[in-house]
Amino acid sequence: MRVGLAHHFGWAVAVAASADHRVADRRRIELVEPGVPEAPVHHLAVTVTDAEAAELVARVRSSAARATAASLDDLASALGEPIVSVSLRAWPPDFPEDIAVQRRVPYESRADSVMYRQVVAEAAQARGWAVHLYEAKDVESRAAAILGARAEEVLHGPRARLGPPWTKDHRMALAATIVAAGLPVVPGALEASP
Repeated sequence: MRVGLAHHFGWAVAVAASADHRVADRRRIELVEPGVPEAPVHHLAVTVTDAEAAELVARVRSSAARATAASLDDLASALGEPIVSVSLRAWPPDFPEDIAVQRRVPYESRADSVMYRQVVAEAAQARGWAVHLYEAKDVESRAAAILGARAEEVLHGPRARLGPPWTKDHRMALAATIVAAGLPVVPGALEASP
């Protein structure tokens, strides 16, 4: 089973697909615990010192690690087959880790999003799942090229079979599993799609 994620602040759309690209599960998963700020750098860290911002981000990251682990475990236990990979939207490999830098433009608007993706990647790797990174702008077209004549049926058909919701996020997450299917599965590895 391959899982594709389309994440947002504090939550993500998760689509699990079989080897033949059939949707086995789709759900919203929580990436942070209730009551915890979802965007600590973008919304809250602007009014505090660097040290206070770092402490806030560490607290949110710990919450995200717990919530993400629980969400991935729930998904894994609901599937009839083991998960072999998780696909996430790529982030810049040189994204700064220093909170003082993250609080400045252009990083402050992306820091929280990168944090969630890193937390998911770490949780997946801890479970021995390969992690594949994809580019949101072209993952659907890449999947369509792989599928050929089946593209419409595979990417848009789940809406008719499963009913709503079947949004762009669901299609992107499914497309990411299709692209990942052509990549090697190295348990615990973090790989960007070529």
